[in-house]
Amino acid sequence: MGHSVFHSVSVAALAVLLFAAPARADGQVEAFARVVVFETDLRSGPGVSYRVIHRARRGEAFLIKTRETKGYWLEIELADGRTAYALGDTVETVGLDENSSDAPRRSSIFAPPALQDARAGFALLGGVYDGQGYAEFRPAWVIAPAIAFEPYVGVALQTDSRRILYGGSGTLNLAPDWAIAPFVEIGVGGVLEQPKDEFVRRERKWFHSRAGGGLLISLRLRVLLRLEATNVVLFGEDSYQNTQAYVAGLGTYF
Repeated sequence: MGHSVFHSVSVAALAVLLFAAPARADGQVEAFARVVVFETDLRSGPGVSYRVIHRARRGEAFLIKTRETKGYWLEIELADGRTAYALGDTVETVGLDENSSDAPRRSSIFAPPALQDARAGFALLGGVYDGQGYAEFRPAWVIAPAIAFEPYVGVALQTDSRRILYGGSGTLNLAPDWAIAPFVEIGVGGVLEQPKDEFVRRERKWFHSRAGGGLLISLRLRVLLRLEATNVVLFGEDSYQNTQAYVAGLGTYF
């Protein structure tokens, strides 16, 4: 009974706030949900069975996307542009001018870094390897915000052959709490070289090590732009080759 009364009062207060609060000449009054408990789970849908996508602490405020509740849930917008749902009893609704110092700041391009609460991710990259075309798929296991293990597989199209690179690397994110974060990585693996004309030379297997670095740029909707330059050393029993790779691509962490 008390729960229903609290919910009704909250909805009524929101309605009064939205329609009675005057708009400033230089901005529009918007409704925000401010967390009033120590910590609350924000979910991907309006119910406890949906996945938790963010844990908000007391005092955090989020733009309310819809001005009516779904059950006891409010649809809100996170700072990175994603939609989430907050349990109505864990927040209070406030009306703020969009230029108010209390309103949460939302970037049109960049977003808070995803590494702080990520567990895994992946990236699709393309560029040049040894002056030729190159494409790579790279999943990631985030051990800590600053540390990730990233297996990879890539295809390099050489003039007379195709090289398939595969292996794993350790990545150190030097500033995981920055929207534009530098990183370094070191990896090892193998290379399978398949010639276009097997009558000229046979298939060949190499080992390789790689070291490089670049930038992780956090965009809205948890999209990341990745820029990277890597030095790759290929070696075998009686051969050695040093090459460079320059790649860029999009990825995400979740």
